[in-house]
Amino acid sequence: MTSSKSSLTALTLGAIGVVYGDIGTSVLYAVKEVFGSGHVAFSPDNVYGILSIFFWTLTVIVSIKYVLLVLRADNNGEGGLVAMLALASQAVKDKPELRRVLLIIGIFGTALFYGDGVITPAISVLSAVEGLEIISPAFKQYVVPATLVILFGLFAVQKRGTAGIGMFFGPITLVWFAVLAVLGISQIITYPAILAAISPHYAVMFMWTNPGTTFIILGAVVLCVTGAEALYADLGHFGKKPIRLAWFSVVMPSLTLNYFGQGALLLKNPDAVKNPFFLMAPEWALLPLVLLATMATVIASQALITGAFSVTKQVIQLGYLPRLNILHTSVRDTGQIYMPMVNWGLFVTIVLAVVMFRSSSNLASAYGIAVTLDMLITTVLTFFVIRHAWKYPLWLCVAATCVFFVVDLAFFTSNLMKLFAGGWFPLVIGGAVFTLMITWKDGRALLNSKLRADALELPSFLESVFVSPPVRVEGTAVFLTAERGTVPNAMLHNLKHNKVLHAKNLFVTVQNHEVPWIGMDKRLQIESLGHHCWQVVVHYGFKNDLDLPKALTNIKSRGWELDPMSTSYFLSRDTVIPTIGGGMAPWREKLFAQMHHNASGAADFLKLPSNSVVELGSKIEI
Repeated sequence: MTSSKSSLTALTLGAIGVVYGDIGTSVLYAVKEVFGSGHVAFSPDNVYGILSIFFWTLTVIVSIKYVLLVLRADNNGEGGLVAMLALASQAVKDKPELRRVLLIIGIFGTALFYGDGVITPAISVLSAVEGLEIISPAFKQYVVPATLVILFGLFAVQKRGTAGIGMFFGPITLVWFAVLAVLGISQIITYPAILAAISPHYAVMFMWTNPGTTFIILGAVVLCVTGAEALYADLGHFGKKPIRLAWFSVVMPSLTLNYFGQGALLLKNPDAVKNPFFLMAPEWALLPLVLLATMATVIASQALITGAFSVTKQVIQLGYLPRLNILHTSVRDTGQIYMPMVNWGLFVTIVLAVVMFRSSSNLASAYGIAVTLDMLITTVLTFFVIRHAWKYPLWLCVAATCVFFVVDLAFFTSNLMKLFAGGWFPLVIGGAVFTLMITWKDGRALLNSKLRADALELPSFLESVFVSPPVRVEGTAVFLTAERGTVPNAMLHNLKHNKVLHAKNLFVTVQNHEVPWIGMDKRLQIESLGHHCWQVVVHYGFKNDLDLPKALTNIKSRGWELDPMSTSYFLSRDTVIPTIGGGMAPWREKLFAQMHHNASGAADFLKLPSNSVVELGSKIEI
C-alpha cells in the first residue's frame, strides 16, 4: 500500500514537471496580451469579466474536455493525436472512404504539432528572459541574444539524454507553481473582492455587452491553454490518475491564483499591463524570479522536444515519414530517444521564429491557429471513437461533441484574425510537414505497387529453384521483403551472382499496425515453405522499438535457434527514378525520390548487426 502511494506521488510529481510545463508558463504572457492589446478598456467590470473568461476557459477546455473526458480515450494505455487517430481509423475500418478522410485529417493535425512545437518554446523562453527588462531597460538589447543562447544550450544537450536532469523537472516545476500561487495570493490579499470573478456571471456579462471585443480577444485568451494537448499526449508516460491529481491539486489552483493576482494588480495599477506577471513580485525578487521562470520555460520546452521525437518515431512506424536516425539515450528506458535531424531542424526553425518576431507579444500573434485547429481535430476524432468504437447513443455523441466543437471553433475563428500578423508561420511549417508526410505515404504506395507488379510469387519460385537446387552453404540467410509472399530482389541478385543458397532461409516482412503496442507473444507469424525455408511476418505497434534480431530469437519455438555468428541479413537498397506520367505530380515524385535517398538505412533502423548485413542495389522507376 505504501509503495503504491509513493509511486502515485512520484508519477504525480513527474506529471507536474513534464505534462504541465507549457500551461504553467502561460501566466508569463497570457494576461499581458489580452489587456495589452488595446481592445479592452480598464474598468473593474472588464477586469472581472476577462478573469472569469480565463477561469472558465481553463475549466471547460482543460478540466472538462481533456482531463475528465479525452483522457478516457486511451489506446492500450497510450494517448496523443497519433493514438487518437489510430483509435478513430480502427473504429471506422468498415467504412474505407471515411477512414481515409479521418487519416488525412489526423495526419494534418499531427503535422500542425510541429508548428506549435516551434512557437511554444520560442514564446516561453522569450517571455521569461523579457523579465530582464523589468529589472533594467538597459537589458532589452540582450533579450534576443540571451534567448538564442539558452535555446542552443537546450538543444545541444539533447544527445546526452534527459535521464540525469529529468529527476529535477518535477521539483523545479513544483516550486514554480508554488511561486505562482504565492505571487497571486500576495496581490489578492490587497484586493480580495477579485475572487468573485470565479462566478461565470462576469464572463457571460462581458460577452453579452462586448460580443465583438470578446471574439477578438479569444485569440489572446487561448494562450492560457498553451500545451493542453500535452495532457493527452503524455497519458502513456504517467497514466490518468497522476495527470488528473496533478491538475486539480496543484496546477489549476496555482494558475487561478496567479491570474487573479495579476487582475488585482491591474485594478490597482493599470500601468502594470506592460508585464503584470513580473511586476507582481517585489523588486528584490525580480532576478531570482527571472531565473526560475527561465528554468520553468526550458523544462516546458524540453517536454515538447521529447514529444517531437516520440511523435516522429510513431509517424515513421505508421508509414508517413521515411526512416530517420534514432539514438537511444538510456539503457533502461527505451522511450528516451534522440533524433538528430528532428532536433536541429526544430532548433533552426525556432531560431528563425525568435529572430523574425523578436518579442513574446509578436510571437503571441503567431500562436493559436495551429493549436486551436488541433483541438478541433481532437474533438472530431473523439466523436468517431465514442460513436463507432464505444457505441454510445448518437444523440449523446452529437450533444457532447457539439458543445466542445462550438467552443473550439470560436477560438479557431478568432485566431484566424491573426493569420497575416504571424499566424501564417506555424501553418506554413505544418503545411510543409503535411506535404512531406502525404508525399511519402503516396510514394511508398506507388513504389510497393511497382514492386508487386514486377515481383515473382515466392512459393512457385522456390518450387522451380529446387527442381535443380543450387549449392547450399552453412548458416542462415534472412531476406527482408516489403511484400509478404514475393521474391526479394536481394535473393534474385544473390542467386544470380553467388549461385548459392543458405542451409536455412527466412523471408521476413516487417508489418506496422495502428495500435501502440504488440507483445512479444504476438510478435512473429511463421509459415513453413519447405526446403528449410520460412515466411516470417514480424508485427510491431507504432510505439514498439524495432529490433529485428531480438524479435527473431522467438523462432526457437520452431525447434532451432538463430546463431548470430552464422546469420546474414540480405537487404535491397532501391534507388527511385521519377518518370513523367507517373502516379504523382513530377515535383512530388522528385521530392519522394530525394526523401527515399536520404532515409536512414533499414539495417540501422531495424538494429541489424553491421558486420552481418549484405545490401544489394536496384533501380525502380515510378
